[in-house]
Amino acid sequence: MLFFKLSAFYFFYFAAVGVYIIFLPKVLNDLGYSAFDIGIIFALAPLMRFLTPFLFLKHIKLNQSVFKIALFLSLVCSSLFYLTIENFYAFMINNAILGACLSLILPYLEVTAIKVLGKDRYGKSRLYGSIGFTVIALLLGQFLTTPYIALHYYLVVNVLTVIFALLLLNYDDISHDEKATKEPFSFFKYWPFWVSLFFMQLSFGGFYNFFTIYETDHGISLEMTSYLWSFGVLCEIILLYFQAPLLKRNLLNIIKFSVAITIFRWFLLFLFPDNLILTFFTQSIHAFSFGLYHSAVIIFLYTLYENKKLAQQFMYGVAYGLGGFLGALIAGWAYGDNLFLYSAIFSLFSLFFLFNKKLQIQS
Repeated sequence: MLFFKLSAFYFFYFAAVGVYIIFLPKVLNDLGYSAFDIGIIFALAPLMRFLTPFLFLKHIKLNQSVFKIALFLSLVCSSLFYLTIENFYAFMINNAILGACLSLILPYLEVTAIKVLGKDRYGKSRLYGSIGFTVIALLLGQFLTTPYIALHYYLVVNVLTVIFALLLLNYDDISHDEKATKEPFSFFKYWPFWVSLFFMQLSFGGFYNFFTIYETDHGISLEMTSYLWSFGVLCEIILLYFQAPLLKRNLLNIIKFSVAITIFRWFLLFLFPDNLILTFFTQSIHAFSFGLYHSAVIIFLYTLYENKKLAQQFMYGVAYGLGGFLGALIAGWAYGDNLFLYSAIFSLFSLFFLFNKKLQIQS
């Protein structure tokens, strides 16, 4: 029953992510937002993901009460999209609050998933998130005729996410008394890894926020672009199902490989943005540059730090937060034919820091 509830949570959580990153940029573009405006909007949520975990170093504990508040506020923000989307500043504030909520929800449940399911079953549950992402990409690509249809979808899947998240609290038997940990949380002990996480997510700024616009600007239809998103996630699903044997190997080497192939992926998108066959091929690499990479990073951090919930919070904060924030801003500023050349350079920096001697740890 836990496996079903956790899988359902992942399904609806990442279905919401699909609406947000695939279609919302296009919706804002259709409403008259400039590329720079879109970059700012999508930079605020990750900025809040970066800032929020610092409150939990000393001042707040991520317990069930805080988790429930985050879930409730995420519903409020989803509902307020209807009232704020046509006002840049109101929509900006709404996205910032939503980002703070999301910085708590997924890290809280990821620790439960890893502890209860282990390396063998974690991927098989997490793949339902990829399925949810794919389903929403296919459905909304067919029916997105007005901006508010995307908002309807986002609200519905967010409500279902909250329902299953609340059901999972019955299985949360992990102690929240972070003072019981013997070793204080420190970035500096493994600082090259945190820098690498940052640059890797920085490289995704153009993809998450402008891939749909980038491809449609190069003659690919919106419907075909939704198929591209879905194909990438389908490849990710297959790898998530079969990744368990890989995760029993050296995790750091797996992370290095995933970053290296991501460099190749971005460079191909830069060279051949209108070549549909090669673009499908670059999307197949998403299985490694997100699916395998994400699983390896989460488990690697789980083995490095005693304060596991805080480590996961900062993973989302540093990578998807600060990296996503600056990635969105840079992508909005640099949008054009060279967008994915910059992405390839950022991921090259990510790979460089993984070879630091501080990270030569067998895991």
